[in-house]
Amino acid sequence: MAFSLYVSNLNLLYLAMKANMTPDFYFFLFIGLSFLFHYVCPVSTIISYSWAGIALIIIGIVTVALANSILLKKRTSVTPFGNPSSLITSGPFRWSRNPIYLGMALMLLGVAIFLGSLSPFIFPPVFIIIIDRSIIQNEENRLEELFGKEYLAYKKRVNRWYGRRKITGT
Repeated sequence: MAFSLYVSNLNLLYLAMKANMTPDFYFFLFIGLSFLFHYVCPVSTIISYSWAGIALIIIGIVTVALANSILLKKRTSVTPFGNPSSLITSGPFRWSRNPIYLGMALMLLGVAIFLGSLSPFIFPPVFIIIIDRSIIQNEENRLEELFGKEYLAYKKRVNRWYGRRKITGT
């Protein structure tokens, strides 16, 4: 049973990458599937680290809220398929080019840790793969078209998911 659910999950991943769904859709789908897999086929129950899971969920919520508030304050697009009016490089955008998606991934990981079985742990990496391949690449192409050299310089300084890069002399 677990293997057939795994195979059907791979089919879901393939279909999801072909569809033009929003990151919010994937996030809520994978939250729901995490609970479903935990209760229907928990694979193996591990010790629940509920406080660690709750901490990651809170960190993810705060990251998403900070990023959204900055986007709204600067009056630029908060939708992944919209056209931003300005390039944001402050706040959580200093250490991630995609802090909203990072926050969502942290929340999914937090849910998996909170639930305490192995099956929900499939969804954070699946979410990251889908968002990385089907959403972020398109966004980055659009940002490069809109902001040119300014975006390329930002891209050299800040990693896609997390971390700043050291810029050495050229």
